[in-house]
Amino acid sequence: MHQFPSPSRRHVLRLAGAAGLTTAAAVLAPQASAAGARTTITDLGPAVVQFSLMSGLLIGDTVYIGSRNLSPARVIGFHLPTRSVTSRTDLSAGSTVSALAADPTGRYLYAGVLSKKKGDPNLFRWDLTRTDEAAVPLGLTGSETDIRDLTVAPDGKVYSVGGLPGVPPALWEYDPATGALTSLGVPDPKATLARAVVATGSTVFFGAGSVLSGGGDASRASLFAYDRAAKTFTSIVPRECEADPSLRELAVAGDKLVIGTSASGSPAKLAVMDLDDYSSYTVVTAGGNMVKTMAVEATSVYFTDETGAHVYSLTTGEITRVDAGGLDLGEVWGVDHRDGTLVVVSAYGFVAEIDLAARTSVVTDLGAAGAPAGPQLGMGIAAGGGYVYTGGTGTIARHDVRTGEVVKFRVPGEAKDADVVDGVLYTGQYNAQGIWSYDPAGKRLPHQVASFAAEQNRPLDTCWDPYHRLLLVGVQSDTEGGGSLWTYDPGNGRSAIHVNPVDERQLIRAVATRQGVAFLGGDNLQGQGPRATVVAFDPRRGRELWRLDLDQKGGIAAMTVLGRNLYGLSRRGEFFVIDLPRRRVVHTADLKDISPGFAAMVTNRGTVYGVSDTTLFRFDRKTFAASTVVSGINGAWYSGPHLNHDEHGLLYTLRGTNLVRIDDRH
Repeated sequence: MHQFPSPSRRHVLRLAGAAGLTTAAAVLAPQASAAGARTTITDLGPAVVQFSLMSGLLIGDTVYIGSRNLSPARVIGFHLPTRSVTSRTDLSAGSTVSALAADPTGRYLYAGVLSKKKGDPNLFRWDLTRTDEAAVPLGLTGSETDIRDLTVAPDGKVYSVGGLPGVPPALWEYDPATGALTSLGVPDPKATLARAVVATGSTVFFGAGSVLSGGGDASRASLFAYDRAAKTFTSIVPRECEADPSLRELAVAGDKLVIGTSASGSPAKLAVMDLDDYSSYTVVTAGGNMVKTMAVEATSVYFTDETGAHVYSLTTGEITRVDAGGLDLGEVWGVDHRDGTLVVVSAYGFVAEIDLAARTSVVTDLGAAGAPAGPQLGMGIAAGGGYVYTGGTGTIARHDVRTGEVVKFRVPGEAKDADVVDGVLYTGQYNAQGIWSYDPAGKRLPHQVASFAAEQNRPLDTCWDPYHRLLLVGVQSDTEGGGSLWTYDPGNGRSAIHVNPVDERQLIRAVATRQGVAFLGGDNLQGQGPRATVVAFDPRRGRELWRLDLDQKGGIAAMTVLGRNLYGLSRRGEFFVIDLPRRRVVHTADLKDISPGFAAMVTNRGTVYGVSDTTLFRFDRKTFAASTVVSGINGAWYSGPHLNHDEHGLLYTLRGTNLVRIDDRH
């Protein structure tokens, strides 16, 4: 049975001697960052080191697995008979390998990536007969820098889907005979993301919806059949699936198309449609929040959701749970069937071989099998009680500031932001995992202490309210638009959720507090409606006190309070200060030179600090002027920078992929 790691000595990750990394804190020379100020930066080593993954595909005896949030992005081959990593290729672009597909001969593996850099290729091909050679870049799918799914038709042509918020997703075709990468059109202009594609000899099926940036007039679940000969799209989405936010997965099973959806407020659905008659189909309730990672074997369709693995019988129409012998599969990014065994690739960093008849599992940790670990892009950060915590994918890394030891705890999803209160860690956990807690003084591992509606899925900012002794969490709803405020009282374990306290379009990207009043910073990812609204909110009674709509081009990125003033930054570098008793803006400035996008802010030692993707800076309390503390901080964050401090007034953030401690005296 698979066990979670515990903070015992044998589970301590010692980085010394591993790939040239060291646990010894490197104290850099103090810097004069402003007149009369001295800043000491201590390098604490890589924040999170692991082999993180986001895709898996079985070809013959080898499972090919794509990395997540590692640089360079890489694909490894895990050989099942020997349970070891036997091959690897590094990609020349991309942060995450999000999709894998094999050509009909099994010789070529195609890989699609997520990329944070515009203009780089996002489609690659690896010759599996020459695994010592690097994968070859094939091109870029227009302005859609992210590929979410791939399929290869029987004639070898490759089809991809993906997109970015604000860029309607197209169906793309790669022809290996000519090398041409061509857009075949946008079947659903109101879709925000396409995540499912599968092809037959005559038809390509395109599944999309509003997995990201939903709400407003964004599409719900959409499914189109593209006739390869006629070059036309036809909408074929089952009526019963139309209300779900998105099509999540597609597979072909003989003469059937198997369809899986993402849910919101109700269970996801699984549909089976006749390929010869799209009006003939059956729909069943799957039970979880999404149907994903399908594998077809004879008359069975295996699929996973957030609760585990399941099997759908094409003959009886019944769904049963796969007995994995008590194994927690976590988030699954690959599932295949082989000789009575279900092969599962888990975001926890392991491959599980589930014997379906014996109901037993064999688990192989990929790191122990030779997978190349590396420093990962960071998520949230928190400090206190002698520890610094950094969030990764499926992991929280605990750094002991006294000894340099690092302990990694396995947790589902990602700790998007976190705070330490009285020595106890509290995290806002994506995706739809609520609030988690960990007390290093106790024996219990990190665990969930509060759960919320699944559609309120993406926590963005945590803030401790000392007046009410509440943890406040600002949240985005990816599928519905808007967002919510979560509250959690550690004293009695009670939690509450307040949906759309700003409005139906604005999510809550920033939360600050003063004398028991929570200040909620709005951001709007849609093309219409207000943005950058600040709402003063009573978190205990759950009611609005007042609001200010700011005249800004960008939504609010970060906020904090010092004295009577609320400091804030927009996602376009617009700085503002609100006098809270007077409820008016008293200062603005353009700071896009040091804060061009996402940002984080904290109040520490009587000073407001901010960090962007490039710079750590502070504000003068009297003039509000910004001055640089550390230039070129260039933190390697996955979804925007974070900044936090401990009870001693020491700041913590990332410089590159390394955790750094900053002692700023001025």
